[in-house]
Amino acid sequence: MNTIPRSPGPRYQALLQLFRTADTLWNASRVFFARWDLSPSQFNILNLIADLPEGLSQTDLGRQLLMHRSNVTGLVDRLEARRLVQRRDQKGDRRAYRVVLAPQGHKLMQEMLPHYYRAAEDVWGQFPARRANQLVADLEEVSANAEHMAAQPWP
Repeated sequence: MNTIPRSPGPRYQALLQLFRTADTLWNASRVFFARWDLSPSQFNILNLIADLPEGLSQTDLGRQLLMHRSNVTGLVDRLEARRLVQRRDQKGDRRAYRVVLAPQGHKLMQEMLPHYYRAAEDVWGQFPARRANQLVADLEEVSANAEHMAAQPWP
């Protein structure tokens, strides 16, 4: 009878903790953004276009949010219904449009962002900035390794 292999070690435990942390942060962000009747994904769209007067195409939003274009459509539809974003025709392509922040969306972001930035800092507690910078670099390396691994054929 073959035995099931045990945990391969600390790197595996770190990966599990990374997944747990991501899940916990996502759930906490759902509670945080509910105050403004937004989902985290809706906020992410508003945040991505907040400083871009020309906005982004739906395809670009999907790439940056790591989600399929059809999911972006539903998010943009809901934000547009609330008058937080607008769709504008893209010059030179009548089939395409860009998603831009509407005046009400701009006002909402001005209200939300100070609370969001404070909460983002509070999540880290006393974690030193230099360690946060190192963590970003380490996670970028892990991400690149994961992308490389995903591109390889499995036996």
